[in-house]
Amino acid sequence: MATPTELKEALKTAAEKIAKYIEDASEMAVETHYVEMGAALDGAKLAARTVVKLDGDSDNIVPMKKSADGELVIDTVMFDLHQQNVQSAIDYRAEMLERLISILTPRE
Repeated sequence: MATPTELKEALKTAAEKIAKYIEDASEMAVETHYVEMGAALDGAKLAARTVVKLDGDSDNIVPMKKSADGELVIDTVMFDLHQQNVQSAIDYRAEMLERLISILTPRE
């Protein structure tokens, strides 16, 4: 059986891990990169970036290209791919938070 000191240390360690996870969960960044076919993967370039904070604030970089008439327009193919990546990250984050809450919620 664990001594009171061992139990206290175990609870402290668990609380620190939970606090670190919550801190990490406070901001989610999703980046979508691209490479030209045949190019090295380490030469990938940023195409889109989304940062979502726990308080709901967000910061976005969207992929743009010039149209035939020289106007900047959203690169819809790359943007759609990025949005799918963002949604996957949001879904994963929600699942992990639900699991964390279920672990911390007292059972009757």
